This record gives sequence, structure tokens and C-alpha cells, in this order.
Amino acid sequence: MAPSKRTPGMTTVDTVPAGQPQPRRAPLGGRRPSLIAATTALTVALAGCAKSTPQNYMAPEGPDARTIDRLQTPVFIIAGVVGLLVAAAIIFIVIKFRARPGHEDEVPRQLHGAPRLEIAWTIVPAILLAGIAVPTIKTVFDLAEKPKDPLHVTVIGQQWWWEFDYPGYGIVTANELVVPVGTPVQLAVTSRDVIHSFWIPKLNGKKDAVPNRSHFLRMTAEKPGEYWGQCTEFCGLSHANMRQRVVALAPADFDQWVKNQQAEAKTPTDPAALRGQALFESQCVRCHTVNGLKDPAGKPLVSKPDEQLVSGAAPNLTHVMSRTTFAGGAFPLKLPDCANAAEYDAAFMTGTADNCLNRAEIERWLRNPPAMKPMYAKPSEHSNGLIRGMPNLNLSEAQIDDLVAYLVTLK
Repeated sequence: MAPSKRTPGMTTVDTVPAGQPQPRRAPLGGRRPSLIAATTALTVALAGCAKSTPQNYMAPEGPDARTIDRLQTPVFIIAGVVGLLVAAAIIFIVIKFRARPGHEDEVPRQLHGAPRLEIAWTIVPAILLAGIAVPTIKTVFDLAEKPKDPLHVTVIGQQWWWEFDYPGYGIVTANELVVPVGTPVQLAVTSRDVIHSFWIPKLNGKKDAVPNRSHFLRMTAEKPGEYWGQCTEFCGLSHANMRQRVVALAPADFDQWVKNQQAEAKTPTDPAALRGQALFESQCVRCHTVNGLKDPAGKPLVSKPDEQLVSGAAPNLTHVMSRTTFAGGAFPLKLPDCANAAEYDAAFMTGTADNCLNRAEIERWLRNPPAMKPMYAKPSEHSNGLIRGMPNLNLSEAQIDDLVAYLVTLK
């Protein structure tokens, strides 16, 4: 038999002698639909298997989140029952009225005009929706009430980190909202650039951060600990790395934290730290602020991030080593063994602990920040020559050692 000819642009196909059965083609994709469905179901099931769920909104740990949970639980049950009934009805109809061999032309008996049935499927959903709407409206109004004697904090979102301003204390910090246990907190949420969304699932629901607007949100932490959150409004390249957390301290520890945050940075005495301070003043102060730094004339050394950054602001680093994370909450300043120790947070955040600092992570960040966190860290014509995020300063290892020696003094 002569070999088959191949035409350019066409696939060579094996020929089968006449009279022999043609080979069966494999299903599209090489897999049966049942196998795909089973794999999908297994994947969905496994996605819900997690031991550590710091952002689980179904495990509330504050009165406001618990109020939301009391509303969503019965609604979830009602929706689940309705979903099962609808699915059962669809399966019943598909099986009972399916086309059978030899009866393809038969049409099921048609119903025309069934007032009782039509009235029933109108009234029943209306009752269900009314039963959901009333408690929902009540919950919305309850959560909108201003708390008595709250701690006021302004929350400012930007690409890609959070700033927390305490107007009553003169404190500006980043990525971690520190609050006293048992004290209601009243947040004013806004943004410097695009729309973000502030969410600490275990303490309350979401609130959008919108430029030139201030949105109210309240929350109360009932026990010491860390409560994780995430920006939930897509806001650009590093949206997934824009995290935040609430750190709840005992009232006495919170007072100590406030006292520590209000103090200016101390001048280091170690030679390496002094070299690092000089490097900070020549490089980092273009965007970052450290309260207490002075220029050669003795005047406060003021940063000018508005000349460098699209959003016109960078985190204040006066007490950066009293935080547990950095770079938008994306990377730990504490070693993993200390990550969930609530009793250690107080010592770490008041600047009295040293044995848990994650020095290696800080050094890795200083070597090449854009490699760790996606950022538009180069000037472009689309941003008027400004940048978003921290650029690579191309520091040498000796400079990194000196800079870290200075940064660790900022407690």
C-alpha cells in the first residue's frame, strides 16, 4: 500500500483499509466528563480543608462580627435549603421527562393556567425575602451606630499598604492597627489613590476606602491577639500583597505602646548604626520619615515623598521595629516561632524584646524590594516620572549591614 501523501498545512492521518472499522476518537481533552466533574468536586472539597484560617469570617471574635454572623447563618441555611429543593426539582424533571429511545417526538403534558401554583411560587419567595430583609436592615442600622467613648483612628489605604493615624495621640504608623482590648474603635476609612477595601473578618465586615471620602467602621477586640485582614478591592499590581492586621493589647500594654510611639527616635552610638543612619539620611529620607532626625543646621529632617511617589506618602519608620510585619503587612518582622504568641506581641511592640527579630527577611528586602513584592518601582511617563512602591537602591552587602544596624534601633 502506498504511503499517504501529506499536504502542507494539513495533519498526516493514518489510513485504514476499506472494509475495516474506523478507530474511535478519544473524547475531547482525553478525559471523560465524569472524571472532570469528580476532580472538580474533590478540588473544591479540599480547598475547604485548612487548619489555620486567620481570615475566617465564620469564626467571629468581636461583637460586631458576631452580629453579622447571627444574620448570615440563618440566611445561609435558608439559601441552602432553597438551593437543594431547586436542584432536586431540576434533577427530577431531567430524569422523568428525558427523551427515551423510540419516543423522541412525545411531548410531556403541558399545564396552562394554574393560579394556585403561580400564587404559591410568588408568595412563598416574597415571605422568605421579607423574613431576610427585616433583620438585615436592623443589622445595618445597629452596625452604623457610633460607639460611646471610642478610640478614633483614621485608616488610609494606598498602593500597597495601610496607614493608621491616631489623631488623639499624634501617632502615625503603618499596616498594623494597635488597639486596647475591650475598647470600641471608630475608624474613618479613606484612600490616597484608588479604591481599596478594608476588612478584618473576625472583627467586622468590609468598608471601601475611597479617595476624598471618609467611611465609618467600628470594631472591638475582646481578647489580646492578632486579627488578620486583606484589601478586598482590586487596586493594582500588588493587590494580593496589601494586607493588614489588628493587634489587640491589654490596656496597660496599649498605654505603654502609645508612650513608646510618641517618643522620637534615639541617636545610635554603635559605629555601624551611625553609618546606617547616614545612609538612611542620604537615600531613604527622600520618601520615609523618622521623627527626631535633624539636618546639619539642626532643623528636623523632612522627607518629600510627594516628589518621588505617585501617592505622595511612604510609611513613617520612627518605630518600625515595634511592628510585627513590613512592606504592606506582606512579610514578617517576627520569627515564625513568635508569630502567634499574644503575650510576646506586647513586648515586641513596645520595643522591649530583641530575640525574635527576623533580620534575614529585612536584609532580603533591602537587596531587591521589587523582586519580593511586585511594584511599579521605576519612573514612567504614565506616572509623571514618579514611582509606586520601593525601588531597588542597589545597596552593597556592607551598606545593607549598616542600614539594618540602624533600623533595629528604631523600636
